[in-house]
Amino acid sequence: MQKNVLILDFGSQYTQLIARRVRELNIYCEIHPFNKIPEDLSVFKAAILSGSPFSCRNPEAPKPDLSKIKGKIPLLGVCFGAQFMAHNYGGKVDSSNTREFGRANLSFIKDGELFFENILEQSQVWMSHSDSIKDLPEHFTRIASTADVLNAAYKIEGEDTYGIQFHPEVYHSTDGAQLLENFLVKIAKVPQSWTPSAFVDMTVSELKEKIGTDKVILGLSGGVDSTVAATLLHKAIGKNLHCIFVNNGLLRKNEFDSVLDQYKDMGLNVKGVDATDRFMDALKGISDPEKKRKVIGNSFIEVFDDESSLVEDATFLAQGTIYPDVIESISVNGPSATIKSHHNVGGLPDFMKLKVVEPLRMLFKDEVRRVGAEMGIDQKLLGRHPFPGPGLAIRILGDITLEKVRVLQEVDAIFIDALREWHLYDKVWQAGAILLPVDSVGVMGDERTYEKVVALRAVESTDGMTADWVDLPHKFLQKVSNQIINRVKGVNRVVYDISSKPPATIEWE
Repeated sequence: MQKNVLILDFGSQYTQLIARRVRELNIYCEIHPFNKIPEDLSVFKAAILSGSPFSCRNPEAPKPDLSKIKGKIPLLGVCFGAQFMAHNYGGKVDSSNTREFGRANLSFIKDGELFFENILEQSQVWMSHSDSIKDLPEHFTRIASTADVLNAAYKIEGEDTYGIQFHPEVYHSTDGAQLLENFLVKIAKVPQSWTPSAFVDMTVSELKEKIGTDKVILGLSGGVDSTVAATLLHKAIGKNLHCIFVNNGLLRKNEFDSVLDQYKDMGLNVKGVDATDRFMDALKGISDPEKKRKVIGNSFIEVFDDESSLVEDATFLAQGTIYPDVIESISVNGPSATIKSHHNVGGLPDFMKLKVVEPLRMLFKDEVRRVGAEMGIDQKLLGRHPFPGPGLAIRILGDITLEKVRVLQEVDAIFIDALREWHLYDKVWQAGAILLPVDSVGVMGDERTYEKVVALRAVESTDGMTADWVDLPHKFLQKVSNQIINRVKGVNRVVYDISSKPPATIEWE
């Protein structure tokens, strides 16, 4: 695996964004916690220090040992990273008179600086800090300012070491991509060789070497990640890949059969297992969302283990783990506080003695789609919206019954079909319906009704870390609402969720 750029994480909310911007330059990078710097730094051609919620003046603030990095390879400190170096090497960092947050413009750029090539004065940047560098250390040279921040950017003389007190990774910094390109490509001379084609060739080669002639079992979900993982493995080991697609009874309407049909033309060895009754029995009477997830996860493992035992001499279990999952598990603060459990994360039970292989573990979601396109996977499969592992169970608030599943499947189908019909599906990152544990009074004809309420949810996002609700056309919502109420027995009221993430999450449970 090529390394190229090391990103040291100090706990910033923007660290993953830095990595994404670097990858967009076709440059491979890895995020590591500041307190777990890799032993072998010779494989890295440049390093970036992230921001942090800490003040560098705080005694509890991160204090990384940069002795093997600074002055040895090109180094860029972003916000906290810049302030830490200024503070640590003899400068003065102090609290700002006012918190510097939001848009600002570069009022001064030092002439002839390769770091700012093709970037003009008045270029907009994004600030997000409450401290500021008041005095630069000896041998530090100011190379940019804004109206309020004198030392917006600096360079250390005799080194390819830079610091900036703004965030180039945020879209609000209009020349942020150019600045990162200047630093990584023009100054650090990092090769732009991280492409979908290169990833496919490299990964297939590595999988062949790792797996050899052993058999691999993969749980397919019909989603993008597992489909791309399966295709990569199929290219590497062919018929020795055994895919299992489990119907937990909580899929979308007709999804079990339609997904199996889609895989028929891909040459994959797929077995469909309908375990609806098993999951429904296990979920009976359970309404707590975390318990629902755990029951579904345990039931999935039991079914999967039953089926995998029918594959003689299986050695590996393949998973569609992607890079955000990996970053969460090695975060600077340890694993993040549990928001909700994911049934495919957390290791294997003792009775499944299989080694794990994760071909997508270093990719972001958008990279997974690009790799899939490189391998010729149908755009309909690659464009599928993300769907939660526990399925409709976490979109039915409260306990689960077959009747509730039926109602929600019908509502969801009307909503998703309408998005396609109105050419809105591909403009939405994720959409679905939620069945609320609320009965609402209504009037149909001359009769008074007392039936369920459903909420529709549609968000736009890049990777699910943050999301905004989609302002769907009112006429569209009006038509969908009428169709749901007229066609789905048991529903008499439709609402639309206009909450963003954060503070809300995409799913309701």
